[in-house]
Amino acid sequence: MGRPPGTTRLANLRSARDLIDRDFATTVNVTALAAQAGYSRYHFIRAFRAAYGATPGDYLSRRRVERACEVLRAANLTVTEVCFLVGFSSLGSFSARFSELIGCSPSEYQRRAIENGGPPPVPGCMVLMWSAPRTRVRNRGEAAGGALPVASAHGADGTD
Repeated sequence: MGRPPGTTRLANLRSARDLIDRDFATTVNVTALAAQAGYSRYHFIRAFRAAYGATPGDYLSRRRVERACEVLRAANLTVTEVCFLVGFSSLGSFSARFSELIGCSPSEYQRRAIENGGPPPVPGCMVLMWSAPRTRVRNRGEAAGGALPVASAHGADGTD
C-alpha cells in the first residue's frame, strides 16, 4: 500500500531540504531540486515556502549564516574566509544577510564571541584543510599523470 499523495510530496520536499542542509556550501540548483522532488521550478518554490516558511534560496542563506556563526565562534579565520567557506560568493551580500538575521556584523559577532571567553579557536588552516574538497595529494616530484619526472643529465641529487 502506497503513501497518500500529500505525504509523498512532503517527503520529497524534506529530501530537498535535507540536500540543502547537507550541501549548503555549494551552489544549489533549484531547478534540479524541483525536478528531483517532482515539481516544476515555481511550484516547488511555492510548496517549499508553504512547508518551511521560506523559499529555498532564503532557507539556504539562513543555513549558511547559521554555519558562519559556528565557524566565527570556533575558528581563527577572517570574516572573508568564513564568507567563502560557507558558500557565499560576495562579502557584501554575506555581511548584509548576516546582519539582517543576527543583528550585528560578522566581525562584531566574532569579537563578542572572543570577549565572552568561548573555547580556544581552532587554527584556520585546520578548518580550511578539513573543509576542502577531497582530492588526491601528489607526492613531491610526482607528475600529474602519476609518473615520476625524467631525470636530467645531472645526477639525481642535482650535482654533476
